[in-house]
Amino acid sequence: MNIRNLTTTLAALGGLFIVYIALAYLIAPQSTASGFGLPSWPEHEGTAFLAVKGVRDLGSGLVVFALLLTGHRRALGWALAAITFVPAGDMVIVLANDGSAAKALGIHGLTAVLVALTAGLLLRERPAPATSPVTSSPVATRIPAPAAR
Repeated sequence: MNIRNLTTTLAALGGLFIVYIALAYLIAPQSTASGFGLPSWPEHEGTAFLAVKGVRDLGSGLVVFALLLTGHRRALGWALAAITFVPAGDMVIVLANDGSAAKALGIHGLTAVLVALTAGLLLRERPAPATSPVTSSPVATRIPAPAAR
């Protein structure tokens, strides 16, 4: 598997994962919240804050797919670099609020590392060479021979 296929696969899996998490927070927020790692979570009227997380995660996933589908791979790399701060921030929030260190590091920390790795790989990609529509091979630049004197 070449680096381009690897980064596409990692980005698509990351996008699918975060959309799944988003839908879980929007459909069943109370049962999903316990897996976040905090010792307590909003209840009753406060459950709307769980929907906020779902919408945030859904937006992140849609950004990934929009950039994947339009072929803007460099922009996808920069977007993932920025998105890395979401799971990293979640990790810090869980740790700062006496949450589960295992969940903070194992879920949020690992996610941040994988998103950052995918971003780095995308940003290191070289653009594909331009191809000729006739031959589908890389376009050669013709350099004229020096003029005879």
